[in-house]
Amino acid sequence: MTNIRRITLAAATIAACSIIAPLQANAGTGCGGASWYALTSKTASGERMNPSNLTAAHRSLRFGTKVKVTNARNGKAVVVRINDRGPFIKGRVLDLSKAAAKNIGMVSSGTAKVCYEILASN
Repeated sequence: MTNIRRITLAAATIAACSIIAPLQANAGTGCGGASWYALTSKTASGERMNPSNLTAAHRSLRFGTKVKVTNARNGKAVVVRINDRGPFIKGRVLDLSKAAAKNIGMVSSGTAKVCYEILASN
């Protein structure tokens, strides 16, 4: 292989990594709207929803995933376990249990801008 081909291959590899690496780094984080709910029906995981547990709904994260959720307005954070699917409203990334919402100070407002970070996945 000539030096020009090696350099071209190296440059293409570096370019590909510079595009893919940031996507992978952000795969475990996200920001958007959140709301809370306090139903007692069954969740998508099959367990009964308990508003006093620190749980949340997410569209695609695996059930049992631990997620740190931070309220962007006040900086308060809580760790929740994903046990349900949702939210189904555009712009929202999480539906929190009432207990989780209380921990980050969003019960009275009903919604808040949050950022989340995956801590552990099953």
